[in-house]
Amino acid sequence: MKEVRTIVLSKSVFEENDKEADALRLYLKDKGVFLVNVMSSPGAGKTTTLISVIKELSKFYRVGIMEADIDSDVDAVKVAKETGCKSIQLHTGGMCHLDAGMTTQGLTELGLDDVDIVFLENVGNLVCPAEYDTGAHLDMMILSVPEGDDKPLKYPLIFQKCELVLINKIDTLPYFNFSLDKVKQNISYRNEKSFVIPISAKLGDGIDEVVDYFKTKIQNIKTK
Repeated sequence: MKEVRTIVLSKSVFEENDKEADALRLYLKDKGVFLVNVMSSPGAGKTTTLISVIKELSKFYRVGIMEADIDSDVDAVKVAKETGCKSIQLHTGGMCHLDAGMTTQGLTELGLDDVDIVFLENVGNLVCPAEYDTGAHLDMMILSVPEGDDKPLKYPLIFQKCELVLINKIDTLPYFNFSLDKVKQNISYRNEKSFVIPISAKLGDGIDEVVDYFKTKIQNIKTK
């Protein structure tokens, strides 16, 4: 029988990306720009939520957004039209995530001289996007009520990584077997430091609390 070699990997396959992400974070901090990486499954309401948040944040800050999809520019066009903020579309060429290098390319095209906060709407997926550090100062995710309160148990990494979790579509709670208490418990099980805000992007419930959260974060990074 032919002998098979066993190779022990002592370095993370993401090591170079992590270095690039750390460098990007420092660069953005020096520029006074706060970057937010937004993740969720398709249909959870990322774009609708961001539109609601950006409309309010734009009263205080200059906001930019990068919309990442495999194809089309419908989200970038929609956000720009409804909020008036600076917006570009990123096409991933079939890849299901963004890494630090791709984020840097997007920021270069967006331009940083006239923005205070940039939202990166990552590709809709609960697995791949969580594996790559984009260089963001804050990772957040949106979980919608129709998806179920057990998702933190099934997709651990994204919940472990995200500091902010928005529970969207709470206006549909009467129609689904979903418990806010249970989902908060499941999220805490994965990351006890996660901050959870229930919202309805459609009706505007909870959006003020989300905006206040970002205002605090932006102020903190600018004063450190």
